[in-house]
Amino acid sequence: MEVLKVLLVAAMAMTTVEAVWLEVSTSWPKCIHEEIRNNVLVFANYFVIRDDDHIQANVLPTVSVEVTSPFGNNLHHEENVTHGQFAFTTTEPGKYLACFLMNNNVPGSKSVTVGIMWKTGIDAKDWDSIAKKEKIEGVELELMKLEGLVQTIRENLVYLKKREEEMRAVSERTNAAVARFSIMSLSICILAAAMQIWYLKCFFRKKKLI
Repeated sequence: MEVLKVLLVAAMAMTTVEAVWLEVSTSWPKCIHEEIRNNVLVFANYFVIRDDDHIQANVLPTVSVEVTSPFGNNLHHEENVTHGQFAFTTTEPGKYLACFLMNNNVPGSKSVTVGIMWKTGIDAKDWDSIAKKEKIEGVELELMKLEGLVQTIRENLVYLKKREEEMRAVSERTNAAVARFSIMSLSICILAAAMQIWYLKCFFRKKKLI
């Protein structure tokens, strides 16, 4: 029972999601990004937060939203919206970018606060729908969540190991290139010094100084 309680607490903690708050202006887009591996589910909600200035003006500012993949593919694009959501499954590993730009539609307002709830992997799954479809509930559902969490952790470790191998290979190639450049530079310096000595010796002999 104690082990089961620990597993249930872990499952509850794993589904906790915090919102990100961005101060978005009309002059320059504000972006958030996350490094995500391949074949990962991503789900996000975004919404403009009304403040006192907007209440007085009785107008809620709108924003433009653009989500791009590491290779620059457009995954989501909306203009003049106050809220929305997007979902996709990653097809390439790397940095996924979501940018927000305020539209200049509220007189005197230069910025607006945008809230984003960004979920990836197991947190992005609709567990209520899964539970209804699989006809499971309670402990069995929590165990399924934990199974998904363990699988996610394993896949992340494999991804990190692969990235470490790639970085090590890049580092080794860089070190080899630096070593070759150093040897080449030293050889050029020695050759230049030898040529200077030879030239000076010829010059002094020509002048009959030696």
